[in-house]
Amino acid sequence: MTVVDEVKQRLDIVQIVSEYVKLRKSGRNYKALCPFHSEKDPSFFVFPERQSWHCFGACGTGGDVFSFIMKKEGMDFGEALRHLASKTGVDLTATARGQARGAEKERLFELNEIAAEYYHYLLLKSSEGEIARNYLDQRQLSSQTIKNFQLGYSPAGWETIKQYLKVKGYKETEIIAAGLLVERDDGGSYDRFRNRLMFPIRNVQGRVQGFGARVLDDSSPKYINSPQTLVFDKSSTLYGIDRARTAIRQKDQAIIVEGYLDTLMAHQQGWEHTVASMGTSMTDRQLAIIKGLTKNVILALDADTAGEEAISRSGEMVDRILPVPPTFYGWVKYEDAYNAEVKILLLPQGKDPDDVIRENASKWQELIQSAKPMIDFIFETVTNRIDLTSVREKSAATERLIPLLAGMKDPLRQAHYVERLSRLLNVDQRVLADTLRKCRIAAKKRRPEGQYQVPALPIPSSSPLEHFCLALLLQYPELKAEITGISPEHFEHSENREIFSKWCQSEDITTLKQSLDSALHEYLESLLKQNFLPIVRENETARRDTLNDCIIRLQENRLKHLEAKRQELLALEAETGGIEAQLAKLEEQGIEISKQLKELFIKQSHRRRWLARRDVQ
Repeated sequence: MTVVDEVKQRLDIVQIVSEYVKLRKSGRNYKALCPFHSEKDPSFFVFPERQSWHCFGACGTGGDVFSFIMKKEGMDFGEALRHLASKTGVDLTATARGQARGAEKERLFELNEIAAEYYHYLLLKSSEGEIARNYLDQRQLSSQTIKNFQLGYSPAGWETIKQYLKVKGYKETEIIAAGLLVERDDGGSYDRFRNRLMFPIRNVQGRVQGFGARVLDDSSPKYINSPQTLVFDKSSTLYGIDRARTAIRQKDQAIIVEGYLDTLMAHQQGWEHTVASMGTSMTDRQLAIIKGLTKNVILALDADTAGEEAISRSGEMVDRILPVPPTFYGWVKYEDAYNAEVKILLLPQGKDPDDVIRENASKWQELIQSAKPMIDFIFETVTNRIDLTSVREKSAATERLIPLLAGMKDPLRQAHYVERLSRLLNVDQRVLADTLRKCRIAAKKRRPEGQYQVPALPIPSSSPLEHFCLALLLQYPELKAEITGISPEHFEHSENREIFSKWCQSEDITTLKQSLDSALHEYLESLLKQNFLPIVRENETARRDTLNDCIIRLQENRLKHLEAKRQELLALEAETGGIEAQLAKLEEQGIEISKQLKELFIKQSHRRRWLARRDVQ
């Protein structure tokens, strides 16, 4: 996290903006008279969920909290950063230390990349790797899957990776810091991974953070992972997320399995929106990744384990809202807090997802389609295991299940499940509603007001698309001549706007760095070290095509964001009998936005056809 990210995470845009203008609640958002131009009717809106603002009036602009302060106070980026840092208590003097730490992290990423390439080579080419190749054949993994995920093999030797990386110029202390070596008590070290199938674990950007490893004999433990390092934390990543994120967005759904091989087989058979939790309960940081991609989650669980979990946990009277969903209670709260839907996919007895997919792929699709909503699963599991003719057992089940409904904020959702539980238990709905009311009153007495707040998931520090586009422009100066159709306004995050604006005015990277505030130097270095696919690195035409795609997507994102905000405001104003003149202005802008989107889609279609013809030729 850069110092800019840290300042952002500690700020609430509503609080900052309200220091300058009088905000009024408007649905989930806030509105006010625009502080940047004179007007009679409010056209200035603040969107807490996105931590952004936009003026739908004469200004026609918006941004994040940094851009607001820069515009309102007439500050440059560095001045705005120092102003906001003083409000949050972030120590900007630590920037130099942060830059040094950033360089150390970059070194570890590079080291891991080299290790992954070497392990991959040993798997494919070495005689020792035959044992791993045979295992993968048995598991029916294709050569393309092996290549896509860069699977590898760690030899049985005690110092194989150690000696290889030292030859590559890395110090023993660095290899230890990356988690690839284990220190001995006598001060020496040896390879952590030996005679194992290697699974490189990548972050969302595709950079190798660490490794998972499976034994190829009968020794134990069967699986081990890299220890926590400066760049790897098992609880904050998901295996396969780098290859799954696009499919998750497209399908608007994420399937979460437990193991590496489950993920590999799912991707191989076309379920590319699958990721693995690597055998751990989901954490808030893992959920932050998923939440940014979709609100629809399917958990693949062993039937017995899931059933026992539902039974045991449903009886707890939870005294606090769980910010992390390690239990079904937590998942239900997650659903309610973020308007998400979590479903349970029950695996056949003794089967992993990998087994099911290999044996019968159509069966896996059936299981996905028949996955049950979380609360339905809990209700059915509990009620199926009691004697419905016993008043005592029905009463006990009610005591277990009603607390699940007590914390729900959506009254319609709550009413739906009261009715469903009434039918399952054959109990009068009015009795359950009264029990629910008493449960909520009792819970309110036990807890201080406001404790039913689920902590917000972290605000994304930057957009991967914006990051990628800037990295491409910075690393390939010849692309500067290709920039048409985008401006700083197309970058939603102020740090990206600042770098893009200064880059447009700079002759080279040296002058760009000199023009930037020192707080952005660490972020600039990460852009300059962004990895690209070989075809992009080696082919000028591919770089131009990639840049053009980035530009089109930036334009599309900006228009879609504006259209989404406009539609939300139109619906709200219509519902509350809003001002006709303001509605007319929004509708007029909407026509223009829709027109631009249509033109953009036509442009994309023409471009795809042109690229297809070029490739054929």
